[in-house]
Amino acid sequence: MKLSNTPLETPLETKADPMEASFDAVLQAEETEQHGKAITELRTDVDGLKTQMIDISRASARPALAGNIDGAKGIMRSPASQDFVTKYLRRGDHAGVELKSFSGASGPEGGFAVPQEIDALIGRTLKDISPIRSIATVVQTGSAGYRKLVTNGGTPSGWVSETAGRPETDTPNFNEIAPPTGELYANPAASQAMLDDAAFDVEAWLADEIAREFAQAEGAAFVGGSGVNQPRGFLNAPVTDEPDDVRAFGSLQYVPSGAAGGFAGADGEDALVDLVHMLKPSYRQGASFVMNSATLAQIRKFKTADGAFLWQASLASGQPDMLLGYPVVEAEDMPDVAADSLSIAFGNFRAGYLIAERSATSILRDPFTNKPFVHFYATKRVGGQVMNSEAIKLMQFSVS
Repeated sequence: MKLSNTPLETPLETKADPMEASFDAVLQAEETEQHGKAITELRTDVDGLKTQMIDISRASARPALAGNIDGAKGIMRSPASQDFVTKYLRRGDHAGVELKSFSGASGPEGGFAVPQEIDALIGRTLKDISPIRSIATVVQTGSAGYRKLVTNGGTPSGWVSETAGRPETDTPNFNEIAPPTGELYANPAASQAMLDDAAFDVEAWLADEIAREFAQAEGAAFVGGSGVNQPRGFLNAPVTDEPDDVRAFGSLQYVPSGAAGGFAGADGEDALVDLVHMLKPSYRQGASFVMNSATLAQIRKFKTADGAFLWQASLASGQPDMLLGYPVVEAEDMPDVAADSLSIAFGNFRAGYLIAERSATSILRDPFTNKPFVHFYATKRVGGQVMNSEAIKLMQFSVS
């Protein structure tokens, strides 16, 4: 038997079963995945530990508040914090506690942050607007030179027999009416910044204000206008106590009240009745009284012999009050009762007074003349005059 000194070779282990080899590969992959998860968790713990150490270092750098220290918890307690807890939180007592709160009452405490809101509807004080336009005749003219013809006297006629001759009859007389015309104007201005930034429509508001002002100005002119560059009011027409068939055309007839600056006797219903019946019956249809509130206050107290008031309140909405069966129109431009004042008018103003206007109110927007201001130039041409002097009667507060 031969012995050899050649080292023994270790035989290689081979897997006879392929299934067993696949199990070993799966186990090795699971071990690798578990090691990766462990490493990830370890890194997360390290990062969290670093964050806690940073927070601790920052907290230790803060200065401690002066005050007592809670020995059990090691927390510093300041007198302000103790007062806040013991007084304000527990008992609601805020004496001695400095309150830090926002408030809109003052600017530094938060009032600057609260915007101011302006109501878009602008309030206004109302003006007294004479209602003469609503009861008079209004015509639209094409030019300033408006003329109107009015006849007086009528066309006379006569009775004749069947075979009698027909003599010539008189023809009516013509009178020309040329209402004095004036021009109303307004020229308010507003800056462009105001028009851009205002909380309401400045242009519409100015237009409405101009319309109201024009209505007030022309209403006053229809009552007492001088006729110089403005309408001639019916109170500026010539007045006389002569009857219709005697006085000159254009003159108004007045009825005396019986006393200077007042009514004769305890009441004045007799003078009012005379004023009504001084007007021809054909004009009474549609006639009305015109006076201001102060005069109406006196007349509302008048009573008949049996205690009934002459003035009757309206029984339906939109209907005027009545005096002796005729509507009462309150025009504040009528004068108060005084000596020789013409404080009450009665008549058919639709037939008696003429208003002629060239056109409606026109507004020109002018942003160029006076920069940076924008002007709103509004104009209106209107005229007025007594058209039929028989249709309006006046009461003069005089003895005769």
